[in-house]
Amino acid sequence: MRVYLDNAATTPLDKEVLKEMYQVMESQYGNPSSIHAHGREVRTVIEKARKTVAGLLNAAPSEIFFTSGGTEADNMAIRCGIIDHKIKHAITSRTEHHAVVHTLEAMEKSEMIQLDFVNVDSKGNIDFDHLEQLLQKDTERSFVSLMHANNEIGTLTDIERVGELCEKYDALFHCDTVQTMGHYRHDLSKLKVHFVVCAAHKLHGPKGVGFIYINHRVKIKPMIFGGSQERNMRGGTENVYGIVGLAKAMQMAYSDMDEHQAHIQQLKSYMKSELEKNIPGIEFNGETDSDKSLYTVLNVSFPEMDMADMLLFNLDISGISASGGSACSSGTNIGSHVLSAIGTNPNRPSVRFSFSKFNTKEEIDYTINKIKEVCLVNA
Repeated sequence: MRVYLDNAATTPLDKEVLKEMYQVMESQYGNPSSIHAHGREVRTVIEKARKTVAGLLNAAPSEIFFTSGGTEADNMAIRCGIIDHKIKHAITSRTEHHAVVHTLEAMEKSEMIQLDFVNVDSKGNIDFDHLEQLLQKDTERSFVSLMHANNEIGTLTDIERVGELCEKYDALFHCDTVQTMGHYRHDLSKLKVHFVVCAAHKLHGPKGVGFIYINHRVKIKPMIFGGSQERNMRGGTENVYGIVGLAKAMQMAYSDMDEHQAHIQQLKSYMKSELEKNIPGIEFNGETDSDKSLYTVLNVSFPEMDMADMLLFNLDISGISASGGSACSSGTNIGSHVLSAIGTNPNRPSVRFSFSKFNTKEEIDYTINKIKEVCLVNA
């Protein structure tokens, strides 16, 4: 049996999304920048997708720009937002994705900004009093980058509250929404945010495509220069088939969101309770209450054991795919920066299990049984 529980890293491509993409691949091959009929036809496909995405987010189509994925979108928001608005002070947390932390640290190293890290507690929650102190620290405008849900431990941040604070102190607010786009509803006409981002492969869409939302009140210059694509905001011929897949995946996610959330939350809660019953001394990283935690992620710290570094390998041998942290850091011997930031015991092996609409209770039962076997052998 093969069980895929690494959906926070990437999700399986939905067959309906593939079908939609294939129809365009097969018949609509013109360059969308060409003015002839073949080009105009493809341009229409892209703009239809843009309207679909914008409509779901209650945004204007002119606020949606397609990118190669979440990392590019994060970099664009951070680098262009800071440089073009001449901002010298940025605030983030040590639990952000490396696409955010590394970008800001590189800018600080180049002496472009002063970077501050807001405190987080042992569950990964933002210290809002400290955030306000940091916003008050500089008389000039600040740039705040805080994610909606942590990709490793699943803790949700009250981004409405962050937005209110940013508005109070006239700060630009960038929110990494890669893990929650298509899993929660975002009303961008009400949320006080300047930038949000998406990677299609996190919601059963294709890899290599995403988007950035740029609030119409914010003006920035392109990060990638070339042609006049994306209304002069991103050079390079558009990933037409990816864009079509992204829009279809978003559309499907929104139409079935409540049903899928209930199903996935049930699987997560069931796995948590079964682990507590069967593995003495087990702990969970991040928030686990349903209203405070991303329902697709369960991060588990197992008891100290012999050959703890082999836990993921043994699970893989048993046919179970999971992650030891952020997939973007897999293959390195550096521990998770998120688990380190919240003070998790480094001697306890931690595994992130992440779920999708395609997972079943039978898969969870199989996984629990294999975990019991592995823990018994290594006890």
